[in-house]
Amino acid sequence: MKRYNITVNGTAYDVTVEETDGSAAPVAAPAAAPAPKKVAAPAAPAGAQGGVKIEAPMPGTIVDVKLAVGAKVTNGTVIAVLEAMKMENDVVASCDGTIASINVTKGQSVETGTLIATINA
Repeated sequence: MKRYNITVNGTAYDVTVEETDGSAAPVAAPAAAPAPKKVAAPAAPAGAQGGVKIEAPMPGTIVDVKLAVGAKVTNGTVIAVLEAMKMENDVVASCDGTIASINVTKGQSVETGTLIATINA
């Protein structure tokens, strides 16, 4: 048996590989990958205007803005749709609250980190 440390997308995995003589039929064992962890945005102080920022995760074009200022949102609610590399990606709320501002318009090109919206948590 040989052990290897493999890093994939910043996550380290400890892998054990069994050496065989080649006469045995290969057996596929289910790979148990750790579930990705959601990183929640920090909660805004009470009464803060737009305390939680929602930013573009990658460069692209805003193809739709789903909500308006004042809309109630829950964690995971789609705020806008960002097209990048010919794929549409939902930009979602990272917490419960109310939309304080929408900072993009349909058709606008954005870079990674561009402010899409703010939420009062």
